[in-house]
Amino acid sequence: MNKHLKSAIAGVALALLAGAAFAADLAPLNSDTEKDRIDWSQLEAKFGAFPKLPEGTKAGGVSKTLTNEYWRSLGQGYEKFGKKVGATVAYQAAQSEGDQLGQLTIAEGMVTTGYNVLLVSPQTDANLQPVMEQAKEAKIPVVNVNDAVIPQAEHYVGNVQKDNGVRVAKWFIQNHPEGGKVAIIEGQAGVFAAVQRTAGFKSTIGEDKKFQVVASVPGNWDRQQSYDAATNILQQHPDLVGFYCNNDGMALGVVEAVKSAGLLGKVAVFGTDGISDAYKSIAAGELTGTVDSFAEMTGEVAMETALRLVAGQKLPRVVATPQALITKDNISKYSGDGVDIRAVLMKDAASAQ
Repeated sequence: MNKHLKSAIAGVALALLAGAAFAADLAPLNSDTEKDRIDWSQLEAKFGAFPKLPEGTKAGGVSKTLTNEYWRSLGQGYEKFGKKVGATVAYQAAQSEGDQLGQLTIAEGMVTTGYNVLLVSPQTDANLQPVMEQAKEAKIPVVNVNDAVIPQAEHYVGNVQKDNGVRVAKWFIQNHPEGGKVAIIEGQAGVFAAVQRTAGFKSTIGEDKKFQVVASVPGNWDRQQSYDAATNILQQHPDLVGFYCNNDGMALGVVEAVKSAGLLGKVAVFGTDGISDAYKSIAAGELTGTVDSFAEMTGEVAMETALRLVAGQKLPRVVATPQALITKDNISKYSGDGVDIRAVLMKDAASAQ
């Protein structure tokens, strides 16, 4: 057995032990359905103006990777809010979205180096569970921020993952009343966000019997792998009406496959996350749309949540963040010079209540 396999097995064993240690204290978290929740737009209304922080407050952010724009933008949100309220913010990430042990090492280091709160975006639902136990012993609050979900997380900030897929399925039902064949490019197998996004799309599109999901295959958050998968699907189903992809990087790979097959304009492609390249592709008439989860805004909300905890406030277990389906029809509402995205999203939140 090689050393990497031994390390992986050891990590899983630690995660299971950590989960068992928490089991008596907290029910496993489903961030989409947890009843102890609040919408991000209601934080100040319910808990008052941002409180005074202890002198020298330090917050540590642990991300999946910095190779994906979504996670870079999330970190920018952390830093923006930290600067606003006078907290020191450090943001570190694993080398890739598959470097589970590297991410664990970073998080464990932050527990022991004087941070007052940690914000973690796990590679999988299990790989950072050991840190939860270590942080609890050190009396350091931890906020799980998108998109994998640690079952025993005490606090979670992120959007309703299932709703990403629901929104795209509703677009297909509305815009293709005749139905047709659709395919899904999934994220990393077993990760909460990928499972929920896929389930939301499948369950909603399945309500219209005129649609058929002809393929649902993993792209593992990888653009090239998703291009290859989409190429194979299009060869088998040239009459496909569209793809739903669990993130934008994969969706942009699928767009290239659609273009190579000469089907641009005939096969719709949707992504998830709302990265800038997705917006550019929508504006160029290539990507059909994305479900934007507003990464920088999510980072701001997560840091506000984390620092309210440091100040001693008792908050709901889940703080739900905004999302919107972006297409060529509404892209100008959410992007461009002079757009105050916080004001736009606050207005969206008010109209949804």
